[in-house]
Amino acid sequence: MRDATHAPAAPGTARPRLAYDFAVLRAVPHVHLGAFVPVGVIVHARTAGYLALRAITDVAELGRRVRDVDLELLARYLRTCERICAGDEGAGPIALLPTSERFHWLTAPRSDVLQSSPVHGGLCDDPGRALDRLFDEYVGGATP
Repeated sequence: MRDATHAPAAPGTARPRLAYDFAVLRAVPHVHLGAFVPVGVIVHARTAGYLALRAITDVAELGRRVRDVDLELLARYLRTCERICAGDEGAGPIALLPTSERFHWLTAPRSDVLQSSPVHGGLCDDPGRALDRLFDEYVGGATP
């Protein structure tokens, strides 16, 4: 998905790359042990106004990967995070914040069954493709 600000570059010119931040969302069944299972990736490209999350929200797929958690609740948490990224007003007041504030809220450290990795950065031409690549790399390419 491209908008006018990211149209193809003129022949012979280099297109500027977009800086982005990302984090891996992790299911942590036993917080006191710290072991986790990657279940999603969130990407934020501030200058492009891009914020999106790709996560496993299928209960059966979560059940194949994560043990000892309420799978329905975990899937509901992940779907809510997707809605917050999308700015869905039905997801509550956090979803109405600017993209940068939503990203920082979603990636803030917490002691819960759903946690974020540290935030990392990168450069890309298309944040949507970067999200797909990161999801495949860190979560394993499962169908969300």
